[in-house]
Amino acid sequence: MKALIQEWPPELAAQYREKGYWRGETMLGMLQERAERFGDLTAVVDGERRWTYRELHERSLRVAAGLLRLGLQAGERVIIQLPNIAEFFSVTFGCIRAGLVPVFTLPAHRITELTHFAEQSEASAYVIPALHEGFDYRNLATDLQQRAPGIRHVIVVGDAGAFVALDDVSSADPTGIRFHEAEPSEVFMMQLSGGSTGLSKLIPRTHDDYIYSFRASAEICGMDASSVYLGVLPIAHNFPMSSPGTFGAFYAGATVVLCPSPSPEIAFPLIEKERVTITGVVPPLALIWLDAAANTAHDLSSLKLFQVGGAKFTPAVAQRVRPTMGTMLQQVFGMAEGLVNYTRLDDPEDRIVNTQGCPISKDDEVLIVDDDGNPVPDGTPGHLLTRGPYTIRGYHNAPEANARAFTADGYYRTGDVVMRTPEGYLVVMGRSTDQINRGGEKVSAEEVEDHLLSHPQVHDAALVAVPDEYLGERSCAFVIPRGDIGREIKFKASLKAWVRERGLAAYKVPDQIVLVESFPSTGVGKVSRRELRQALREQLDVQEGD
Repeated sequence: MKALIQEWPPELAAQYREKGYWRGETMLGMLQERAERFGDLTAVVDGERRWTYRELHERSLRVAAGLLRLGLQAGERVIIQLPNIAEFFSVTFGCIRAGLVPVFTLPAHRITELTHFAEQSEASAYVIPALHEGFDYRNLATDLQQRAPGIRHVIVVGDAGAFVALDDVSSADPTGIRFHEAEPSEVFMMQLSGGSTGLSKLIPRTHDDYIYSFRASAEICGMDASSVYLGVLPIAHNFPMSSPGTFGAFYAGATVVLCPSPSPEIAFPLIEKERVTITGVVPPLALIWLDAAANTAHDLSSLKLFQVGGAKFTPAVAQRVRPTMGTMLQQVFGMAEGLVNYTRLDDPEDRIVNTQGCPISKDDEVLIVDDDGNPVPDGTPGHLLTRGPYTIRGYHNAPEANARAFTADGYYRTGDVVMRTPEGYLVVMGRSTDQINRGGEKVSAEEVEDHLLSHPQVHDAALVAVPDEYLGERSCAFVIPRGDIGREIKFKASLKAWVRERGLAAYKVPDQIVLVESFPSTGVGKVSRRELRQALREQLDVQEGD
């Protein structure tokens, strides 16, 4: 099993410690200290269940003891695929307490992605719900163990069937067990990249860098023990985990309320009942909430900060937030690899509406360059590169991806095209890569194309992003068919079904399919995605004009 290493150059690491970004804190110490300091305060609300900080800590100790008694050993990886339920936190902190490394996946992921994650991480265990939104994850686990035999243990929240029930794991007595003593510089978890080329890569995070990220985020957002954070998005996402998210809330001694569905019909009553003060959503959900808030009977007056991130929030919609929701908007632009930008609480409304914020840290180094790598002046769009005290220096076990994504001096090429204002705030212009940001969910063009190309009646395929008023971007697959395809409508439907049935998440299925005879090419013979996008936009413009 490959060791998890995430190292900054010694001189930079010393600088980050000297400036107080890295304080030698660990996730284990944080939870234990919060249990001692805020023991009887509510840490997690999940429906009718309310766990105090002391109870969350005790549950995590029992989970840790149970995992070790299963035979798992410190350093092994555990894939966690849980929805927004309280057990997400007892399992996560339990893994960390046992010295196991959580690998966070989303409920929407299916067998193709999970097999990749299991192989890349060399995972030994897999934690799932029995059922979620009508899907039986136990069948998925059976399939995964056949494809990834390294998965020795499957732990289930609910009816475990042939596997191990979390209730049995968490019944273990932690007394006398010698738990892992973490070093602040060690990797304690792995998140998933957006997957701009092929399947998602694994992002190793250390106690030092990640705690700084959500500690500083909580300060920027004004969180304290009186705050109530509503977890609306899938809480394994980096945004609702650390910006400031659930971990930032725990750091502040605040309460985390878990929302089982992002719909206003579910979320608004929770905001009213629990007096929620802060939450974060993606732009498509913000649109739904804005429409619903205009006519809701629920009292949303407790909500002080409404964060929108994950994709660009257009100014025309952003300016509706304060008059419609009666709360302050905060734009958030960041990535699981590190850099996070926020509009600030004391920013003028014009800046909040028209920019995506400025970096957390004064030591977030931001470069904006042209196609040749030369810096561009403020006000000019360019490619965003960054490094800093919480931006990773490389993906796990991905040398080819690292060569593409990181410069020799440690800058991360984010793949975003941005413009910087004279005040140092960023305005996101789009993506320079072939990644499609579909309402905050990242879709790799290469991954979907590979599946389309495996269809016997597809000669070639190219997936591109198309602007969408609701999602920000949607996907369109240009396909060159081969042979007699029969009825065009039926063939397109069969291609969507093909992608869906190959074990991909639903958001990766192409929104639109266009059949063509050939692709435009660049001077070196590559498919010109730019010309494909332009042709589709012109086609849409003509249709709208008609």
